[in-house]
Amino acid sequence: MKIRFGYVANALSLWDASPSKTLTFTRYSLLPKAERLEKLKMVTAQNLHHTKRILHYNIAHEIELYRFSSSLVPLATHPEVMWDFLTPFKNEWKEIGNLIQQFKLRVSFHPNQFTLFTSEREEVTMNAVKDMEYHFNMLQAMGAHHTGLINIHIGGAYGDKNKSLNRFHQNLKHLPNEISKRMTLENDDKTYDIRETLITCEKESIPMVLDYHHHMANSAENDLALYLPRIFETWHNFHMVPKVHISSPKSDQAFRSHADFVSLDFILPFLTMAKALNQDFDIMIEAKQKNLAMHRLIEEIAAIRGVKRISSSSVEW
Repeated sequence: MKIRFGYVANALSLWDASPSKTLTFTRYSLLPKAERLEKLKMVTAQNLHHTKRILHYNIAHEIELYRFSSSLVPLATHPEVMWDFLTPFKNEWKEIGNLIQQFKLRVSFHPNQFTLFTSEREEVTMNAVKDMEYHFNMLQAMGAHHTGLINIHIGGAYGDKNKSLNRFHQNLKHLPNEISKRMTLENDDKTYDIRETLITCEKESIPMVLDYHHHMANSAENDLALYLPRIFETWHNFHMVPKVHISSPKSDQAFRSHADFVSLDFILPFLTMAKALNQDFDIMIEAKQKNLAMHRLIEEIAAIRGVKRISSSSVEW
């Protein structure tokens, strides 16, 4: 069983490398109209430059799994801005895509919690479509739209899970087919547990990303060992190894919050369970300390008897 590790957005080992520098609409509105577009371009240029720095860091450390920041482009979907962020940076997007292709990186996006398809309000669904299009357009500009993934949650329950799930299936039809084919679904820590998410994924032929921390916060008495083979099977038609999100609680009192690092004791039951399936999979670290937490966890897992480290960021068990 081979496990590759990756992390989210920012490599904290690099100085001033945030790919998520922002420009609020309030600040944008206060700028003279003649300066607004240039400010948007300046912030985007910084974010793309830092993304390239991070990818080079990943390549140097054999990190093949990476989640882009969703904030690469400021105000990209704001209804009063909606600017062309692709054409001015055509070469930059292509450079990032070349790195992805040359080094066979597995990349993804994770839109925020407001990108959902369970709402009764049409404008919420249309905004979700717009946000998914924004993420897909970035993948397309990189030439990564055939391999990159966009991961979301099902959404809210609005007092009736069955009705909300039915709305999810109906509202999802508004999403262009080329985008829905790049979508994954993740179980969440409060509403839709692994069973509900898995059934939804199987119905829509969508790969399921298991979030182990969320499962522990919202298990609903579900035995993960019974569902894990089916969760992994949802990836079969995509011809990709399954992906799992890993983090650990900040504290017993703040159980749903992510800790700075990942507790090996917390995730070891899952790793042992997965080992019994003898299935290769990838782990996305969602700890606050980003790549630093990833490196520490790899060191700890590699020290387990029977685990062999086969690269800077992967092990064999």
